[in-house]
Amino acid sequence: MNAYIDADTSHGSGADGGATTPSTGRSAWQKRYDDAVAKGLVRDADFTTLSGEEVDPVYGPTDGEVDPRIGWPGEYPYTRGLHSTGYRGRPWTIRQFAGFGNAKQTNERYRMILGRGGGGLSVAFDMPTLMGRDSDEELSLGEVGHCGVAIDSVADMEILFDSIPLGDVTTSMTISGPAVPVFCMYVVAAERQGVDVGTLNGTLQTDIFKEYIAQKEWLFAPEPHLRLIGDLMEYTTEKMPAYKPLSVSGYHIREAGATAAQELAYTLADGFGYVELGLSRGLDVNTFAPGLSFFFDAHVDFFEEIAKFRAARRIWARWMKEEYGATSEKAMWMRFHTQTAGVSLTAQQPINNVVRTAVEALSAVLGGTNSLHTNALDETLALPTDESAEIALRTQQVLMEETGITNVADPLGGSWYVEALTDKIEAEAEKIFAQIRDLGEAGAPRDEDGAVRHEVGPMTSGLLRGIEEAWFTGNIADSSFRYQQALEKGDKRIVGVNAHMETNAKPLEILRISHEVERDQVASLKERKAGRDGAVVQEKLDALVAAAKTDANLIEPMLEAARAEATLGEICGVLKELWGEYREPAAF
Repeated sequence: MNAYIDADTSHGSGADGGATTPSTGRSAWQKRYDDAVAKGLVRDADFTTLSGEEVDPVYGPTDGEVDPRIGWPGEYPYTRGLHSTGYRGRPWTIRQFAGFGNAKQTNERYRMILGRGGGGLSVAFDMPTLMGRDSDEELSLGEVGHCGVAIDSVADMEILFDSIPLGDVTTSMTISGPAVPVFCMYVVAAERQGVDVGTLNGTLQTDIFKEYIAQKEWLFAPEPHLRLIGDLMEYTTEKMPAYKPLSVSGYHIREAGATAAQELAYTLADGFGYVELGLSRGLDVNTFAPGLSFFFDAHVDFFEEIAKFRAARRIWARWMKEEYGATSEKAMWMRFHTQTAGVSLTAQQPINNVVRTAVEALSAVLGGTNSLHTNALDETLALPTDESAEIALRTQQVLMEETGITNVADPLGGSWYVEALTDKIEAEAEKIFAQIRDLGEAGAPRDEDGAVRHEVGPMTSGLLRGIEEAWFTGNIADSSFRYQQALEKGDKRIVGVNAHMETNAKPLEILRISHEVERDQVASLKERKAGRDGAVVQEKLDALVAAAKTDANLIEPMLEAARAEATLGEICGVLKELWGEYREPAAF
């Protein structure tokens, strides 16, 4: 599903960054907070309780030592958050995930979201687009516009963002297999708006590891995908520094049935793999690592989720510093988007989903998320209606405006239960990292002297071998099976499913995508193909293939193909002819 955060959630260059050595008391935090206030980086807002009582920006020991693994907000290892100001400096970004039908229909939904207080856009694509296919292909029949918006060429991108200035609005795109050509179409659409593309701010998911682990939307074998991702990292680092080319996604891993610890560990391991990819390209970790963001699931076990988010920041900071040599704060910061758990929604008594989503959203906020999507109550049945999408948006706004949770940074920091859970999930994740590395060591080639040789890096080797041997999918399947058994035995309970099943609920009116959407999209695509210069399109596609046969960066030739109105299916098609298509190995 959804992804993404703003390209920079700092409050100014160096304004709020903490030292990479933990302080021993409140004074270092207080200095950073006072500096932020002096620079106007704390909002002019009412930071009192509903009864009018003043609250402090943070709570912790008044003097003496603080556990360095917990620390203070804005200091390494960032367990309590990236900024000393917490949400007093800037609340999380409300980023609602949306896409359905054709580009015009989705554009209308985007303008509704922005007009009612949404802070950013997140694009959901339909299945043909996610698989790099055009709407008029045989395998697209019956799927066009049904689980997201259909995008066939730059012309669709222009309609999708009509009257939405791409230079001002941060946009995320949830797509991995054909992410790079879709990115190129987005860039060309921005060019046609007159935007300086070097200033574009947003996020592309691009996370191909999680596709092999959980979601299954790939085009090629892992190696060609990693080549494209490396090319994208190089391109954005040099030419689009505000843009995040990767959102490492744990959401889909959790939705496939993983535990909280597995979601955390597999996601961070994927992130370490992309760090190794950047290093193998000769990129400076302090330059490219801030372009990595993360995307997590907020499930319904409230405290476990809060602990997961806090452990994630701490692990990432430590590994970036100790394993990969990062020295800048931003390279150690884990910035992440959260989406409430789609798998927790029930078709039975669907109004209860509003409560589930609110609880999950609250866990994400108390865990320090940088941006958030709240699911709609009817998403287990269909795409959200306008009414249910508004309720999901208002859920975040109630949390932000009415509950006081933006007043204090990491209000649960120091809780014996939360800190114990944080430590436990961190320890479980570290065990899994060791297992993944062992996979890489066992399968990697060796030099004449017996030394292990990794083409990219040790974590990447483990990831690739784990994918090849279905190690990840097997572990997730086992976890999912254990949970299902617990449900069927009644050990785990879901209201409306195996507990409290009596109801007065009435069937919901759901959003239905008409057949006319597909018919009109195919007709529009046919007209578009007839109106372009076919010879130029073929020339640009041939140039892309020629570049792909060398070590050249493929972003520029792909941009040229997009500018000529080459379609997504054509661009992906010529690369499939060159690289072949991936088939998952059978596992029992």
